[in-house]
Amino acid sequence: MPQKKRYVQLGLTVFCTVAAILLFYDTLFGHRALQKFCGQFLEAIAPILYGSFMAYLLAPMVSFFERLSPQAQAAAGRSRRAALTLRAVSILLTWTVIGFLLYLLASVLIPELYKSIFQLISNAETYYRTVSGWIEELLESNPALEQWVATQLNTYYTDINTWLTKEVLPQAQTVMVAAAGGIVGAVNFLMDLLVGFIVSIYLLATKELCAAHARKVVYSLCPKDKVHWVLRGVHKVDDIFSGFVRGKLLDSLIIGILCFIGCSALKIPYTPLVSVFVGVTNIIPFFGPFLGAIPSTFLILLVSPMKALYFVIFVLALQQLDGNVIGPKILGDKTGLSSLWVIIAILIGGSFFGLPGMFFGVPVCACLYSAATFFTEMRLRKKDLPVQTDAYHRDVPDEGKKQQ
Repeated sequence: MPQKKRYVQLGLTVFCTVAAILLFYDTLFGHRALQKFCGQFLEAIAPILYGSFMAYLLAPMVSFFERLSPQAQAAAGRSRRAALTLRAVSILLTWTVIGFLLYLLASVLIPELYKSIFQLISNAETYYRTVSGWIEELLESNPALEQWVATQLNTYYTDINTWLTKEVLPQAQTVMVAAAGGIVGAVNFLMDLLVGFIVSIYLLATKELCAAHARKVVYSLCPKDKVHWVLRGVHKVDDIFSGFVRGKLLDSLIIGILCFIGCSALKIPYTPLVSVFVGVTNIIPFFGPFLGAIPSTFLILLVSPMKALYFVIFVLALQQLDGNVIGPKILGDKTGLSSLWVIIAILIGGSFFGLPGMFFGVPVCACLYSAATFFTEMRLRKKDLPVQTDAYHRDVPDEGKKQQ
């Protein structure tokens, strides 16, 4: 029997190895069947993912409403019916608040945003002439620069023509085809959001049961003496993600509102458009303020250079307020990453997954950093060595700084 078991394990090992090699080859050089399958699978479960994300964001608000009435909470502890009623009322209040905020967004911001975009499109020709005038004036006042530009244009004329005919035109046709199917895509997205809304209600109503099922799976898959560490790791990941994602979204919302108020007081052109751009790009750590401020400044500069200067000063003051007061109050030190690691996480996440990767790359990197720190310190303790970094400024660690 032991020999038969060993043969079974050997067969499974060989099968998994061959399957991994074939999968690796197909991913790199073949038809990428796994990649297509994963893409189709993610598209199929998109409503569930949307609902899970909404439930994850709104769970603290539901718990907040449940704690507002100690009497109802006490009754819920004695009666299952009272508990279900309290949960239903809390979910209803949560989505009522969200619906009210969406109503404010639709009734106040979206019309102003539409006006700003329409005004921008109407003045596009004027802005084009302004920029052309700046370029012509710059070239006329710098003959050497004008000659260099003319030489470069003559040199790369053929390359530019080839690029326009072979790259730009086909991509423009692709964009037109995608735009033609954009209505269908929008309808599908709204349907996914509707299904996600229903899924989020179910998850919020049964969040304790879902957590219990997750723990049950962990206990079934992991050795009993390892379950504590697995659950501890999951709680740490949840603490990092919940603190960063919810905190960053709330922080960006506050920054967008403050930007709208300040720009309205300063009578900055395209205030709604600029405020939305600044608030949305503020979600991206570190680089977000620059991504939002630079194009917004250029847009305002086309209308009024003095207003652009006011906007730059205001945004710098707003970012100082965010970095020193609002951000630390909301986020605290949830990630525990230095600025260098934040930059690395943003660059790597953005290169692989675009803007979502730039946002989620930071908490993912924070989780990996926390895990690496935990295992490093655990091995140092086993070797009876200090865990403080200051003890390793020399080749021989300072024994007086051992962790007690």
